[in-house]
Amino acid sequence: MTEKVLDEFKGICYKPGLQIWTINNMKMVPVPEVAFGNFFEGDCYIVLHVSRHVTLESMNIHYWIGTHSSQDEQGAAAIYVTQLDEYLGGSPVQHREVQGYESPKFKGYFKSGLIYKKGGVASGFKHVDTNVYNILRLLHVKGSKNVTAREVEVSWKSFNTGDVFLLDMGKAIVQWNSPQSNRKEKLKACMLAQDIRDRERGGRVQIGVVEGDCEEATPELMKVMNSVLGQRTGPLREAVPDDIPDHKILFYLKSLSLFLSLSLSPSLTLSQDCYIVDVGGVSVSVWKGKRATNEERRAALERAVGFIKAKNYPPTTPVEVMSDGAESAMFKQLFKSWNEPGQTRGLGSTYTRGRIAKVDRVKFDVMELHAEPKLAAQQRMVDDASGEVQIWRIENLELQEVPRSTYGQFYGGDCYLVLYTYQKATKPQYILYMWLGRHATQDEITACAYQAVNVDNRYNGAPVQVRVTMGKEPRHFLAIFKGRLIIYEGGTGKPGVVSPDSAARLFQVRGTNEANTKATEVPARASSLNSNDVFLLKTGDLTYMWYGKGCSGDEREMGKTVADVLSKQEKQIVMEGQEPPHFWVALGGKAPYANDKRLEKETALHSPRLFECSNQTGQFRMTEVAHFTQDDLDEDDVMLLDTWEELFLWIGNSANQYEIQETYSSAAEYLKTHPAGRDADTPIITVKQGVEPPTFTGWFDAWDPHKWSVSGCNTRSEPLEGHGVSVLLSQVKSTPFLMQPLMFLSLLPYPPRMPSLAQEYLSDADFESLLGCSRKDFQRLPKWRQSDLKKKAGLF
Repeated sequence: MTEKVLDEFKGICYKPGLQIWTINNMKMVPVPEVAFGNFFEGDCYIVLHVSRHVTLESMNIHYWIGTHSSQDEQGAAAIYVTQLDEYLGGSPVQHREVQGYESPKFKGYFKSGLIYKKGGVASGFKHVDTNVYNILRLLHVKGSKNVTAREVEVSWKSFNTGDVFLLDMGKAIVQWNSPQSNRKEKLKACMLAQDIRDRERGGRVQIGVVEGDCEEATPELMKVMNSVLGQRTGPLREAVPDDIPDHKILFYLKSLSLFLSLSLSPSLTLSQDCYIVDVGGVSVSVWKGKRATNEERRAALERAVGFIKAKNYPPTTPVEVMSDGAESAMFKQLFKSWNEPGQTRGLGSTYTRGRIAKVDRVKFDVMELHAEPKLAAQQRMVDDASGEVQIWRIENLELQEVPRSTYGQFYGGDCYLVLYTYQKATKPQYILYMWLGRHATQDEITACAYQAVNVDNRYNGAPVQVRVTMGKEPRHFLAIFKGRLIIYEGGTGKPGVVSPDSAARLFQVRGTNEANTKATEVPARASSLNSNDVFLLKTGDLTYMWYGKGCSGDEREMGKTVADVLSKQEKQIVMEGQEPPHFWVALGGKAPYANDKRLEKETALHSPRLFECSNQTGQFRMTEVAHFTQDDLDEDDVMLLDTWEELFLWIGNSANQYEIQETYSSAAEYLKTHPAGRDADTPIITVKQGVEPPTFTGWFDAWDPHKWSVSGCNTRSEPLEGHGVSVLLSQVKSTPFLMQPLMFLSLLPYPPRMPSLAQEYLSDADFESLLGCSRKDFQRLPKWRQSDLKKKAGLF
């Protein structure tokens, strides 16, 4: 790598965020932050994104190809991406993006949307001319999650019946909503119009909205549109939806030749090869092994592009390139299984890549959970488990309270409800665990779900509901019982029912402290033993405490604690290799068991994934949201958050019953069909809007607990009479109104029910100037004080 190239990379920032360069005269030229999201069709761009989720950091390099960019610029961009990847140590994942066919990940960087601009930097165009108003363009806006806007011919011929269009006239923007566009598309286009106004015009732009199915309600705006676009003749064009195929094939590169492999198994991905994964022609991924030759590694991207041509795929097909050990989450999940560094396989062997780093233990501190929600999410703990606990068992399909003396003892033939209450800012919060025994009847499981609804209603829907399958207890559930959790394989805890007691019962104890320990009954035979753990063997006259050679002192202490709860009999300590004959007799004789040392490790980190679950299009669909924030939680829908160890189902206040039911069944199907071979018994946690626990909010940056507490706006468009300007009100409580400059606000004659909302149309600067305080401070004032300030400002 030349010194000249190194100089161009010296200014790279490693902090989380975006950095963008354009290719100008075959050189990388930084794009100013104010222009992020604007892309010239005649140029190529390089986008570097650095992200950090808890302790997991990732880098992604995208090179964007404009429709009218030259072959020389495309080649220069590809070379710079390869050099940038080498400069950053080979850890970034590379992506090839083509205008109009960008990946959801790329679109997710630009929450307000992408704008395609005609021309290019080489033609003398500038990315953004701030406060310039001699502009006339028509933007065709597509998308309801990730928005793209393309400059099209300023004519009615460009319109269709399914999308939203922005007519940008410099000092005014008119948003035209087609008859078939939905609420989300309108809202996203509205946000894009606001972004143009605030970033490019200094907030000095008037915004109006025309509903395509009710144009007569805004005659003045229609006069403006017709004067610019000409009179409309004939019907508008129909919008065409996109279809996405779904099949996967794995190819690999060896000595620069292409070979076909029919199975997506990571055992095929040898470190001396490079591979191509064809995702049904929708996208192509390239995996570069660590020991592949330099020639093969450098040719991988070129070969992927050649592969696209050979398969007659569109040249717009996205390409993703990654190195061994730096695979993207989406790539891993194409495989039925994927071995992570440090992941234990079988009873003791461990899969590793390179050296094993020391695992630093994180000391648990409940105060940090409130101050640092990310830690709460990482630890899966809402608090230190010192709250109040109440337990019911399902008996005859009804709730029967469990005696406190038996708290922590769960039988595989029963179902239980565990209500946990803790305090947050002096306000009680609730978690309702549904524990389902492996041998419980279907009627009992159904009754448990039914009774959970009754308990939930008793607390006005405030509890977070967690479905727990026997043996898959989450960390916080373990901590509730302070190291005294015992799970019996079968039987029942119902009074008067005598459980068959075998001659010997064996329990495996896992855990090092009160917050992570449980004892689970296993078959009472020698093959159940494991050298890494503590086992309790309960016989008719005494209880053996068997200590495996690989267990720690902390594990032995917790074994003693559980033994005292399990039995009041005499205890006898047995070290592995020094077992008395009676011990083996009780287990039915000696037999081989797992005795390899198990590697101590943290659970492998996986990037969280958010999915929107909605039937707004008439069909139920789950759509992934890239680079999600709290703003992506739509209160009209159900959202699924996958944090690997748990699945969260977030239910918006306005979600319909069909979406809720479909999401529950889809969540189970999602786990069952996951390419990575997920555990079907992964805990599923139901969270309702407004009562989210820190284990959920910690996965979102800068969570605002008051986001949905602001009331007031309607969920439909309100036409403003007089000048015929229609302002799209916020579709959800969390979304700001269309802010208007003060001079424009004074022209709007509000309908009788609207004066109380007048201040919401002010820009932030005008709001503070007129009312003498910030918007946030204003909302904290009592209602009488708010009314008094508005009267003095002439807004009421």
